[in-house]
Amino acid sequence: MGDIVAAVLSIPPLAAYLLVFALVFAEDAAFVGFVVPGETAAVVGGVIANQGKADVWVMVPLVVVAAVAGDTAGYEVGKHLGPKLLGSRALRRHRERLGHAQEFLARRGGWAVFIGRFVAFFRAVTPALAGASHMRYRTFLAYNALGGLVWGTGFTLLGYLAGASYEVVAKTVGRDVAAVVVAVALVVVIVWRARRARRQRRAQRRSGRGQ
Repeated sequence: MGDIVAAVLSIPPLAAYLLVFALVFAEDAAFVGFVVPGETAAVVGGVIANQGKADVWVMVPLVVVAAVAGDTAGYEVGKHLGPKLLGSRALRRHRERLGHAQEFLARRGGWAVFIGRFVAFFRAVTPALAGASHMRYRTFLAYNALGGLVWGTGFTLLGYLAGASYEVVAKTVGRDVAAVVVAVALVVVIVWRARRARRQRRAQRRSGRGQ
């Protein structure tokens, strides 16, 4: 990653903005995440800002917009190409993990889109899987935007705050953040289901009294 940062720091600020945007966008839109993980590009964007080569308050929304737009492009690719894409040679060796991702999406719906943003492999394939499964775009967009906002802001600011320690951040933070987000999301789902069950029981009692 040091070579990447050194190369990016040597180019003009506008080119650095465009490069970070392109890498984050392409991760989900064109499966570039299998080569360059999106969090690496986001962290690099923060490091660039830390070095005074870019404005952090321009870099943060740029990464967020790139993340949301890239996921949207991936959703459209999956929606229109679907089975042909999933059966392609490039994804054939990932068939088992794709199966797990499809099962997770089927179980969690929109929350899988949000959580997938923080897990490298899921981040690259979940948008296309959501499109292929014909998830409502409105639902997809809501969770995609939430995930892009939290992920893009968090990783860019981590790179900015880490400064020279960016290599440690890039190697460890993705796994740690993913674990925290998964735990929080599961708690939210459990609480939501418990409340829904209580509402249903109350509605059944009321209907029973009315008979």
